[in-house]
Amino acid sequence: MAIDFSLSDEQKALQAGARQFAATVLSQVKATIAPIAKPEDRFFATQPFYAQMAAAGFIHALFPKAYGGGGMSTVDFALASEELSAVDINVPTTLLGTGLGMEPILGFGTEEQKRRWIGEILEAPGDRIAALAFTEVTGGANYDCPDPNAGVQTFARLDGDEWVINGQKHYTTNGCGWDGKGAHLLSVVCRTDPTLPPSESLAVIVVPGATPGVEVVGYLDTAGHRAVVSPRIHFTNVRVPAGNMLGKPGDGAAICQHAFSWTAALIGAACTGVMRAAFDVALNFAKTDKRSGNVPVIEHQNAGYMLADIKMRIEAARYLTWKACHQLDVTDRKSDELAIMTKIYASELCVQ
Repeated sequence: MAIDFSLSDEQKALQAGARQFAATVLSQVKATIAPIAKPEDRFFATQPFYAQMAAAGFIHALFPKAYGGGGMSTVDFALASEELSAVDINVPTTLLGTGLGMEPILGFGTEEQKRRWIGEILEAPGDRIAALAFTEVTGGANYDCPDPNAGVQTFARLDGDEWVINGQKHYTTNGCGWDGKGAHLLSVVCRTDPTLPPSESLAVIVVPGATPGVEVVGYLDTAGHRAVVSPRIHFTNVRVPAGNMLGKPGDGAAICQHAFSWTAALIGAACTGVMRAAFDVALNFAKTDKRSGNVPVIEHQNAGYMLADIKMRIEAARYLTWKACHQLDVTDRKSDELAIMTKIYASELCVQ
């Protein structure tokens, strides 16, 4: 077995293109959102940048060529994600949120469902975003808890040929859409029977954001990712066709696992980009500031060691990310352990 960390000419071009896009377009995000007080308004202000990202092909890259997409591998997406996130974390996270909302469809949708809903997004990729409505108002989902009285408390009941959904979700990234009235598509994690455990009742149903009964009731202001939107969404007697369910009741855990594995690996790339930018700031400071001394800070041995240690850890995060993304590619996204390791390691390291 050959192991090679060198990038192909195509990957180098992708990396350079993403770096150039970030430098020319995403570098303007910080100043745009800085004077805006409300979290939702900061998010809405990034729509022109997202539209430019769509025009550059980044939304198409999420989807296989068979459905009109660019067919980018997870590894290649990670290469681009690091470059974008090194300049701005907000707009790339909105892109990742759309990918998260569409992953249940990609993994478990029928051919008709995939062509319909992917096609809708790609008809207007700069205007239409998707979301995964996962987190309950408790701040978690505990979606595989065997006790039917705990965990997911958003329910769907079958009424004729329609599902009727009732429940509340928080931290629904992208859930408000660009107009504040709802994302184009929401993949809603729910249960079909309050008396049955998730293994028999957990499901994912695709809900168009414009469906009556979908209501954005507020926004959570997050400490970081200042222009990534986290709306609170209520579903009140929301009716959608029975055919909007992905798979069958009981498939929900596998669908959630599939979706979060993809984002977990790519979060490693985003974290690496953020850490890289932070390291550059720290290195420049150490090289130029003397702190009232007679030599730059970096000339002090301990400071130099600290910077070397940080760079070493960033490199480790990058290669773990590449390995996790490669594993998803070669297993058709059916291997998630490395992806979860990557998310935990890289995100905790990024905060440190």
